[in-house]
Parts: sequence; structure tokens; C-alpha cells
Amino acid sequence: MDGMSAPVRENAVPPSRPLLSVEGVTLEYKAPGRVVRATQNVSFDVWEADRFILLGASGCGKSTLLKAVGGFIAPREGRILLDGRPVHGPGPDRVVVFQEFDQLPPWKTVRENVAFPVRASGRLSRKEAAERAEHYIEKVGLSRFAEAYPNTLSGGMKQRVAIARALAMEPRVLLMDEPFAALDALTRRKMQEELLALWEEVRFTLLFVTHSIEEALVVGNRIALLSPHPGRMRAEINSHEWDLKSGGSPQFQAAASRIHRLLFEEAGAADGASHE
Repeated sequence: MDGMSAPVRENAVPPSRPLLSVEGVTLEYKAPGRVVRATQNVSFDVWEADRFILLGASGCGKSTLLKAVGGFIAPREGRILLDGRPVHGPGPDRVVVFQEFDQLPPWKTVRENVAFPVRASGRLSRKEAAERAEHYIEKVGLSRFAEAYPNTLSGGMKQRVAIARALAMEPRVLLMDEPFAALDALTRRKMQEELLALWEEVRFTLLFVTHSIEEALVVGNRIALLSPHPGRMRAEINSHEWDLKSGGSPQFQAAASRIHRLLFEEAGAADGASHE
């Protein structure tokens, strides 16, 4: 495998069909004067209510994979299945939350920002869309700010609005591309905790991209480790290996050290060997 060890599969296969399947996916995109291979033969399954993390350093193709699941990029090889059906383009069953704070139209209030995509989809009446918006605004703790405009909100509050707007669509999979990366450390940790609390209530299915090992361990219950240039599945681990409640616990620290070794030390050794 081009100097790479075979992916480590450490979790038992659940008995039912996965909600999302990525099967042997190779992705490419055009750069000035060349074609870049972002991922190579990547496979993984996401089950209902999973908090599945794509973790790796810059250049491992994790954001490109997220875009492919969203239907914005077609695989060069392989396929992506949602509910057993191939993904051929974007759809309301997959909604993306990005890290940029300017994703909210500034002329719309919080309430209007959350309600608009649901209303525009044509699935609900204006009244029903407003009721659903109120429900998810309350879930993210912003009821007092329903009439506020984005320019009056902090970065963390804007991301809460973006999450409420995405969940109001009630997608089959919520896609999050480093949504807290631009926040300061304290706000970022608070948003991670709020996301987990929201998941406990709503039990949505999450596909989450990050390059932070700690964030992966805090947010996820399953983590796919991707090696860079192009991205390949290096290993997959799940939450029986660490204690989510304490970043200082021995299990948490051991899991973090092991992930770091798999991502960087062993990958570096393999890359060195492949160039000898």
C-alpha cells in the first residue's frame, strides 16, 4: 500500500446497514497547472447517531471528503451511499456548517436566518418553518436573541445560529468542517460542550472534520485517522478507548498519544521508507 500499513479496524461491525458508506473513494481536484489527488481509496461507514470524526493534518483530504459526502465533488473512483443510495449531488439530507462566520446573511435576523432555508426548501409552510426555527433557536440557547442581527453577535453565537439553521433542516447527516477553528480556546471548548449537549437531546448524525486531536476526542465517538498526500485511512478507533468526561484522564491522554503516534510518527517513518 505505497509504504502504508493496512487500516486498523478496532470496532465491531454493527448488525444493521450503515446510514452513510464511503466505499473506496479517490478524490481529485484541479490546481493551477495540475491535478491534485486529495484522497486514495478511502472507506468508512457512519451509523445512525454517530459522531464520526475525520482527523488529520493539513493536506490529508478531510475537507475534500466532507465536500464529496455533501455532493459537491464527484469521486474519481469509488462511491458514496446514503441510506443505501448513491450520492450524486447536494441535497437537504446533508447540510454543512463551515468555520466562516460570514455564512449568515447579515440582513436577516437570527429567526429569519434559521427559518429561511427550511422555508426555501418548500417542505414547510411559513408558519411551520417559523415554529421549527423557534424550536432549534431555543435548543442552542438563543431565544433572547431571535430578533438580533448577525453583526451584533459574537463568533460563538454566530456558530450557534449556523448549527440551529442546519439542524432545522433535519438532515440525515450534519456535516461540520472545522466549525470552531476560528474561535478562541475557551469559546471553542464551550462550543464543543454545547454541541455534545445538543446531540444528547436531538441525537443527530454528525460527520465532523478537525485537525485537533483533543477536539476529535471531545466531540467524537468514532475517529478516522487520515494520512496526508493523498489522504488514506490510517486507522479507526472508537470511544471505548477514552473517557469523554475528562481531558486529563489517563485513558484520554493515552488515546491522544496513540493517535499522535499513528498520525505523525508512524506516517513519517512510512513516508521515509517509501522514498529510500
